[in-house]
Amino acid sequence: MRKTFKVTGMSCATCANSVNSVLEHTEGVHDVSVNVVNDTADVTFDENTIDSEGVIAAIESAGYGAFLLDDSLERITLRVEGMTCATCVGNVEKTLKNLEGTEEVSVSLASNKATLKYNPQTIRISEMKKAVQQIGYDITLEEEIDDSEDPDVTKMKIAKKKMLSSAVLASIVMILMVIHMFVVTIPFYTPITAALGAPVVFYFGYRVHRGSFKSLKNLSPNMDVLVSLGSMPPYLIGLMGLFFPVTTFIEMATAIMTFHLIGKYLESRAKGKASQAIKKLVELGAKSARIVVDGEEIEISTKELSQGDLMVIRPGEKIPTDGVVKEGSTTIDESIATGESMPVKRGVGDEVIGATINKQGAIKVEVTKVGKDTFLSQVITLVEQAQGSKVPIQEFADRVTGYFVPIIMVLTLMTFGSFLFFTDFHQGIMGTMSFLPWVNPDQSPLVLAFVTATAVLVIACPCALGLGTPTALMVGSGIGADKGILIRNGEAVQTLKDIKLVAFDKTGTLTYGEPVVTDLKTDEIEETEFLQIAASLEEGSEHPLAQAILKDAKDKKLSLKSVSDFEALSGRGVKGTIAETTYYIGNRRLMDEQNIDYQAFENTVADFENEAKTAMLLSDGEKVLGVIAVSDALKKDSQAVIRAIENLGIKTAMITGDNERTANAIAKKAGISHVIAGVLPDGKVDEVKRLQETHGLVAMVGDGINDAPALKQANVGIALGTGTDVAIEAADVTLIRDELSLILTSIELSQNIFRKIKENYFWAWFYNAVAIPFAMFGLLHPMIGAAAMSVSSLNVIYNSLRLKRKKMNATLEVQYEA
Repeated sequence: MRKTFKVTGMSCATCANSVNSVLEHTEGVHDVSVNVVNDTADVTFDENTIDSEGVIAAIESAGYGAFLLDDSLERITLRVEGMTCATCVGNVEKTLKNLEGTEEVSVSLASNKATLKYNPQTIRISEMKKAVQQIGYDITLEEEIDDSEDPDVTKMKIAKKKMLSSAVLASIVMILMVIHMFVVTIPFYTPITAALGAPVVFYFGYRVHRGSFKSLKNLSPNMDVLVSLGSMPPYLIGLMGLFFPVTTFIEMATAIMTFHLIGKYLESRAKGKASQAIKKLVELGAKSARIVVDGEEIEISTKELSQGDLMVIRPGEKIPTDGVVKEGSTTIDESIATGESMPVKRGVGDEVIGATINKQGAIKVEVTKVGKDTFLSQVITLVEQAQGSKVPIQEFADRVTGYFVPIIMVLTLMTFGSFLFFTDFHQGIMGTMSFLPWVNPDQSPLVLAFVTATAVLVIACPCALGLGTPTALMVGSGIGADKGILIRNGEAVQTLKDIKLVAFDKTGTLTYGEPVVTDLKTDEIEETEFLQIAASLEEGSEHPLAQAILKDAKDKKLSLKSVSDFEALSGRGVKGTIAETTYYIGNRRLMDEQNIDYQAFENTVADFENEAKTAMLLSDGEKVLGVIAVSDALKKDSQAVIRAIENLGIKTAMITGDNERTANAIAKKAGISHVIAGVLPDGKVDEVKRLQETHGLVAMVGDGINDAPALKQANVGIALGTGTDVAIEAADVTLIRDELSLILTSIELSQNIFRKIKENYFWAWFYNAVAIPFAMFGLLHPMIGAAAMSVSSLNVIYNSLRLKRKKMNATLEVQYEA
């Protein structure tokens, strides 16, 4: 028996070797594979000798924890309160990861959410909540949040109230300071400013100080520590002015906290804009539904719907949830799901999608999916997972931000000491920049040291580093969702832009997946009459090729003729009598049997077969009237998309189970450069591996079902969906609409997102690299530093929002025009 165990407590390759060694020497264990990256151990053992508990006991004997990974793992999304910077993200993520029973933990600062898998048998959500609360934050299960008001809106309202209140008080303090310094001395100036500044620093800044205290208590200082140290000590030292003739810093403390609160409010507004994609998707759903109970209609909330309920939907109403039409017929606007602008007909037995709009007839629909199983919920889940995931480039930034605040604190102490002991050196530098109104080298060494150290504290900005990736990913995934592209994880964003080859499955991906009539060539008979006769004969046949001919005739609104003496001739075709004339339709063998000469059409038949089409001859018993070709035709955009991909310098390949002749014919028509034919479904994985060895990074495009193993093996798996089958676990990217052009859009989108991520990191590093040295030499006032810190974070967020202005798919448009 082979089972996978989660191992806790491993930190390096040595730990993995220890676990591996213990298990290898355990009786009954046949094979062991320990992965330190995933913290898992795949163990093959004889269940007659040892059971799962025995394996866990063996791992625990090596000094590590373990539990069995099984299908009982559940994925949840938690809203995290109290995070202010990348260090906070690291703290929450580390705490959740260290809990037994959790895995795949990902925390996003941009959305203030944590996504993870957990084993309900091992750990409860309440235990997670307690652990997170102990380090100074709080979590709420997403389902428990009141829908009556958006949490982001509530958070923004609170931030706005704090910002406005502190701004009013700080403005009064600043006005009094100007009057006191330049106009007239104000009696009791220090007590007045102290009274006005106290609410700003201590009441409106309470969450900052509380977060600072808890992060220091857990030895994981975050940005709150910098703001707290930049505001509280200056205020407290300023109070000494009530008793001694010393410089007061109350104005500076008040301004620093106010700028911080202004920045947090603007940041919450910008984050709200970045997360609009999820809000738009949620708003698409219907709020209520009418169902039939005991013959009467009653109105209920969509949350109260159950499988089997019979919904009544009138013209113009949204369909509350996914279901099957039981009564009536209508046309439905399914544009949100399929992107098709024209309404589609739906009747009894047809599936309908929740949140789509019933346009004409009244229908009754039986509920088949509710809650998280619906199409809309699956789309929302995929977008949330993408927004909560991390891009590999972010891992380095996260490691750096973990050391950022401690380094800033050390630099602050060094700056303070340097100004005290090397005063002349620093005053000389400041003297060369004395034209700046805030630079005053004539102050006492202690005042210079204190002001400069405070400036270093408040100007450093780990927030910009922490927001660089998640904001770009949030905006980009929202743009993708609008265009029908669901990116499942951040790693796909980084990989997709560097893809060297795109491999396509043939059936259903490059082609429509069902035979269609592609060509008609006739002699002495009109094409319409030819098709009418052929379809009439094939009406009695169940063969897929016959159904293709019938469908073509129906699409052209042709009436069928009455057929008698119908007979299916296995492996050859069919025959039947129409108006006393016996007709035959089939292959060459059927014509040979009936001694019918088809040489006039031999070249046409051969040409069709070379194009991977099935050719069928129609005869009236004496001569051949023409030939009809049926094929699983290429999708209309296949050639343009393949050409555009190749023009980007990316090679293309087709992996198919068809014979080499057919495969080469289709590949030639599509413009694909590399053909792999005769491959069974279980052999596609090996073919993808070979392509990776020869070309590098490979993207695999398939229908997401038969191609699942190959999609997993590829560096990026892209699944083509049809609107209702979007939750395809194997794929990294799911395309809601069955349009190949979205592959190009996906590549372009990944390039745009990653470009924004790099820009964000550049500006974040550039800001800190320039601002911190300036502050250390006393060239930046703390008030300016606090304002600059807020601007730095906002710059990153608004830079990500610029993605929305980027025009997409220009490459494909050029190809179509050509």
